[in-house]
Amino acid sequence: MYKKNISSNNQLSIFYILLFGLFFRSIIAFWLLPGYDEGYYYLYTRNLDWSFFDHPIFVALTTGFGIWFTGITSPFTLRIGTLLLYTGSLFLLYMTSMKLFSWRVAKITLIIASIVPIFQIGFGTITLPDSPLIFFWSASIYCSTCEFFPKKNTNYRPTYRLSVLGILIGLTCLSKYHGFVLGFCLFTFCLCNQTYRRAIFSGWCLLGFTFFITALFPLIFWNYQHDWISLKFQLFGRFSPVSKPYNILNTITVFLTNLGLLFPTISIPLWWVTVKTIFTKLFVFINNKTETEDEKYLWKKKLFILWISLPLILGLNILAGKEQILATWPMPGFWGLILLLGFYIEKWQNNSKKVIGRWLKINIVLISCCLLFILVHINTGFLLKESKYSILGGFLSSKADPSTELIDIKQLRKGVSHSPLLLNALHNNDFIFTNAYYLSGLIDLALRPLHPIPVTCFSYDRRGFIFWTDMNQLVKKNALYITLKRFHEMPDLTNEFRSFFEEMSEIGKVDIKRGGVVVETFYFYQAKSLLRPYEASEYSIR
Repeated sequence: MYKKNISSNNQLSIFYILLFGLFFRSIIAFWLLPGYDEGYYYLYTRNLDWSFFDHPIFVALTTGFGIWFTGITSPFTLRIGTLLLYTGSLFLLYMTSMKLFSWRVAKITLIIASIVPIFQIGFGTITLPDSPLIFFWSASIYCSTCEFFPKKNTNYRPTYRLSVLGILIGLTCLSKYHGFVLGFCLFTFCLCNQTYRRAIFSGWCLLGFTFFITALFPLIFWNYQHDWISLKFQLFGRFSPVSKPYNILNTITVFLTNLGLLFPTISIPLWWVTVKTIFTKLFVFINNKTETEDEKYLWKKKLFILWISLPLILGLNILAGKEQILATWPMPGFWGLILLLGFYIEKWQNNSKKVIGRWLKINIVLISCCLLFILVHINTGFLLKESKYSILGGFLSSKADPSTELIDIKQLRKGVSHSPLLLNALHNNDFIFTNAYYLSGLIDLALRPLHPIPVTCFSYDRRGFIFWTDMNQLVKKNALYITLKRFHEMPDLTNEFRSFFEEMSEIGKVDIKRGGVVVETFYFYQAKSLLRPYEASEYSIR
């Protein structure tokens, strides 16, 4: 079981695992083109506030950390905070596993968590709210483990850690609204377990709840100032107002997508040990088998892991039948289940050390090669037909390649700087606007080094721009409208914008290429003298 004294060699091996993971993710972070979400969260750092329309404050702090620390704005510096936080998250998961089980289990758990693709990218590389979320989620789980599972199987007594846990769950909520789910799971774990029910009624828990509410001050204060719009959006605005029939195929699709993102050679064993744990206990219960105290205590640990994991996973998979579910939403639940997988892998290793060793090595090599393969393609386009770097003539058209959604902001900047007309327009207009909130941040990242000009969004879904831009101040000012090819080919959209200006005309374009193949085109319009504050013809928050 848990051992306090660990040899220096073992400690060094943990350090090397964390260091290698940080190095590998840094390579990806340096070469990976910025995504739409990252551009949008970059705008958070330029409009700092207590909270934001669609997320709490920590994603702004995480995104801004590298920029403020280095004084450089680039896709890599946007991700420095994420790179460091995820290293901390891995260490906290390792400490949790060691506290629950043993050093050997903890090391295997650390290795598995370090190589899961969606964890590496979604939690540990790109800047998303999920990065601070999983850090404070891990800290909350570790604190809970120390509280509920001391070194020996002794009678449980509530301690000061419950008050610390209140702070940590509050900080988790300030990262992403998933934190409320974690708090609910921990509460119901105690409520449904006679051993830990006393925690709910203790003074430490009451103090922890006070700290929890205090930690939420930035979120509560901002929402109080803005008619609770964030909470309304998260609870109601995200979901379609139109009632739709339940579609089981959507649930199956989300389930299979999760299998793929976790990587099948990891996700299938993960689900196997989860189901095995539940049915083994049911078998014991149905057959009224006698268990030793150690077996009962071990089951409490497994139940704790299931309780902080399955409600989120199953809840979102069920919800997928009615609403769209993003790929990263269920992942904190799988993060917890990795603890269970590590426990069983260590047991299997006792019987077949060589097989498990090969399984780990194959996963490390295979996943690393896959990620690097994708990274090279994103930068060279060697899978695209007609690419100058193509292999065997290429396999994908630019329209069929989802990675073309990633925008090379350096190419956009270079294209504008090499066009006297566009560069002059950039310097002689008062603001830039786009037709999509997620596009504005990438344009700001690309063009701010050439000229610091305000960027805003004219759209039915303006998200943070509702609060960042005072439309009345833009009246009678000139603008650049920048959009993508697919929106340029929507004349009704462009005509809607024309009605807000005295004159609006196309002035140029910039092609974004990959391996010599045009994968995207930015179109530029000169819009003279805004006549009135913009209001979308069919405005709604979705």
